[in-house]
Parts: sequence; structure tokens; C-alpha cells
Amino acid sequence: MESDTIAAIATPAGSGGIGIIKISGNAANDIAERIFKQRENLKPAAPEADPPLRNESHRLSYGHIYDPKTGKILDEVLLARMRANQSYTRETIVEINAHGGPAVVRAILALVLRYGARLAEPGEFTKRAYLNGRIDLTQAEAIVDIITARSQKALEIAALQLKGGLRERIEAIRDELLETLVTVEAGIDFPEEVPSAETADGLRERLKGTIAGEMDVLIRQYEDGHIYRDGIRLVVLGKPNVGKSSLVNRLLERDRVIVTAVPGTTRDIIEENLVLHGMPVVISDTAGLRQTTDPVEMAGIRKTEAAIEQADVLLFVLDAASPATEEDRWIYGRIRDKQTVVVYNKTDLIGESPGSVQQEDWAGRPSSAVSALGNTGIGELRSVLARVCEGKTPNGDDDRLVPNLRQARLLADGRNAVEAAVSAIDEGLPAELIAIDLKDGLRALDDILGNAVGADLLSGIFDRFCIGK
Repeated sequence: MESDTIAAIATPAGSGGIGIIKISGNAANDIAERIFKQRENLKPAAPEADPPLRNESHRLSYGHIYDPKTGKILDEVLLARMRANQSYTRETIVEINAHGGPAVVRAILALVLRYGARLAEPGEFTKRAYLNGRIDLTQAEAIVDIITARSQKALEIAALQLKGGLRERIEAIRDELLETLVTVEAGIDFPEEVPSAETADGLRERLKGTIAGEMDVLIRQYEDGHIYRDGIRLVVLGKPNVGKSSLVNRLLERDRVIVTAVPGTTRDIIEENLVLHGMPVVISDTAGLRQTTDPVEMAGIRKTEAAIEQADVLLFVLDAASPATEEDRWIYGRIRDKQTVVVYNKTDLIGESPGSVQQEDWAGRPSSAVSALGNTGIGELRSVLARVCEGKTPNGDDDRLVPNLRQARLLADGRNAVEAAVSAIDEGLPAELIAIDLKDGLRALDDILGNAVGADLLSGIFDRFCIGK
């Protein structure tokens, strides 16, 4: 358990109705009692029956925060104290609920730091909850997923994992794998009591069936369902000056991307989040694809090509007012194997649906005709995109556990270790080598749960949190 006391502002930056300063650690009560004056006249009629501040837990006390050096009152607040065995971090916690102005919240935090706390690092409150055994690593990661959830389904998945659903599944797999390892090591130590033939048959069935099967289910659920957490990657592409940036601004319903009449304005990938019919989408505006000798534009085009490879859906933008060009055909030749929606932009220049452009190879693709300049057809395009993106989501509305990328990679490592153990059994290799593979699998599962992880890994996980959580 950490010995120092930490503090941070737990509410978002900016003005608001309430600003919360959170303090966690052994000195939390002492700090609170030095800077908080409870309003005596608001106590019950029998004040002698009211316990002192430090003995209360999960109760609000009304009073003022003041500076002991000057005697000046900083704010009128509600203060809550939580005992160590009942708090989020399993340390004593004090939360000061002040008015939400930036100046007053920062002033109270400065006072707390002056009297014995230090500023918390990103995610340090949750990190202490993990280190003190209140939650495991899967639950800690679920907390940041709840904070960053961009859709209702992503929130439901994170909440399910916060309840310990993923931990229970991993622990069940781990128990089976551990039992298998015990059987193998028993065969090493007591070969007369554990016949090798029976052990081989039983091990193969257990490893290929229950253990590998459960791992495969979770890995598939990541592959199918990670888009709920990460979002569908939608990449907008086309030749220069077809209106890609204008179209992105219309879909976002704000001017996020610079728009000019000069071809090649966009040189870097610009990413933004939006929600289409409840689905989280990461939309990327890219540099126009064309052959060029401009080194800066070439760098942007290379990034566009990398984005295409990672995309779930492509938005191929064409000029509806002009016939298809060799550049258009060249671009389509590079993306014909990807899920693509064709957008005929600039319909305001022709006053009718595009003609010759629709007769090209991409004519059978899902499409929509729009005018980004005139803001027409955007609603229909959203509907087309939503239908295509829905095809990328798993079928069914059942609750599912979706590991994150770190967990999925460790599951894959564990699955590879199990497969190596099965191969060792089939090849008749010594039990000692089979045991090594099984231990590798156990380590991968332990890393998911956080049973034995290094400081670098913990820093990488908790650095994703905001300060104050």
C-alpha cells in the first residue's frame, strides 16, 4: 500500500455546478480537519450524540473551506469522508464538493497540497484500488472503458466487465489449465501412479476441448465486438479537390477540417469521432490520392495508404459533375477488395443524379449522391453508412464479454502455448517440456488478471486514465 496521500480535481476542467477535490491516503482526515470548518448550527439537536468528523463514513458534512494562515473562507462546501475498508481505493478518502468554478477548485486543491498531499498521477486512484486488492486488472481497464465509452453498447460491455464477468471467465480457464499442469507434474514426480497413456489422452482432450475452446470464444468475441469499444474505422478518400474535407465537416456537423479550393490542402490524417445510429465511428479525412513529386504531399499519401489498410469501411468520393477519370479508376483499383461506399459529391453543379460516373466498375457498390456545399443528401448518406456499418457488428443483442486489445493478445499467447503443449503431447515429448508450455499459458492468463505484472505494464495501463480517477 502506498504511504503518501494523493489529491486531485475529480471533475472535468472548466466551469460547472460542482467541482470535486478527492483526497486519498492516511493523512486525508488530518488535512480535511485543518482546512474544513463544520457549521455547528446545522448539527442535530443533541450535538453530543453526533460523532466527530473522522468517525463518520459516507455522510455529507456542511461547512466551509478556509485558509488557516489567513483565516479567509474559500468556499461553502459539502465534505464526505469514507473509511479505508469502504472506499474506492481501500484507503481513507475525503471528497470536497465545492462550487465548480476553476479558480475556487484550484485554490482548494492548492490548500490540500500545502497541508500534506501530493498531486495524483493519471489513474492513480484506480491504481491504488488495484494494488490494494479491491479490483483486478480487468476491472481497472473496464473503468477507463466506461469513462471513454462512445455508445450505449460500449458502456454495457464495460459495465459487464466491471462486475467481474471477464475475470470469472479467465479464472475458470486458468483453473482448468492449472489442474492440467498439476496432472502433468504429478506424472513427472509419481510416474507409477499416473500412467502416461491415460495422462496423454486426458490432457489432449482437456487442452483441445475446454481450455482452447474457451480461449477461442473470447478471442472471437474480441475480433467481432471490439468495434463497440474502439469504433468502426471509416476512411474518406478520393482524388484531390473532390470535396472530401467538406463532406467530413458535414458528417461531423461542424467545421473541423480546413476547406480551400486548392488541391492537396489535406496533408495529414485528421480523425474525429461520431455516432451513426448508436454505433461509434472514427472518421478519417485523408490526403487526396494522386501521383505527385511534392515530398510533403507524398508523405500524406503514404499515410492515406496506411489508413486504407486499417479501415473497416471506405468512403470513396467522386465528382458527380465530371466523368470518371483515370485517377478515379486508379484509386478504385487499389480499394476494390475493401468494403466501400461510393459518394457522388457536388450534385449542386448538375441539378440531377450523376450519369456517366455511375456506369463504372463501382456502380454496384452502396452509394449516395450529395452536395457537401449545399448540405443536401447528407441524411441519406448517413443512413447508407449506418446500414453498411451495421454489417460490421456482431449479430444478436446478447450480452457479451469483449476483451480489449491487450487482453486479446495475451489470450492469443495463452492459446499458442496450449497448442504447443498439445503438439508436444502428440509428438511424445517429455512431460517436462509439456509443463513448460502450460506454465507459459498460465503466465499469459495471470498477466490478464494482473496477478504478476511489472511496473512498466501498470504505467502503460493507468496512464490512459485522467488525473482524478
